[in-house]
Amino acid sequence: MSHDPDCIFCKIVEGKIPSRKVYEDDDIYAFHDIHPWAPVHFLLIPKQHVESMTHVDGSHAAMLGRMMSLVPQLAAQEGCRPYPEGGFRLVCNTGDDGGQEVKHLHFHVIGGPRPWLKG
Repeated sequence: MSHDPDCIFCKIVEGKIPSRKVYEDDDIYAFHDIHPWAPVHFLLIPKQHVESMTHVDGSHAAMLGRMMSLVPQLAAQEGCRPYPEGGFRLVCNTGDDGGQEVKHLHFHVIGGPRPWLKG
């Protein structure tokens, strides 16, 4: 599994930087955002260092499918109300123009009662 020794998310996965864990398995890690926009705001990342959605190829399909299938379960676990009254937002910023700040593929799961600080 590849990692970038200078990547903050790789350091979080390795336990070198503390985080508030939401979920972990062999390939995926989820943790609370340190600057949440909403009552529920966590990040879902692959443990493997993938720089962005632009760097995804067919070899990542199974891992991405597992990540997406975890989103509703983890959103409910963390306090998002059920669909259709509740719900959540799933965001993946890609590249500088897309607003990506950390160059490690990640999905923001954002939800909870409105109004939110952003969005």
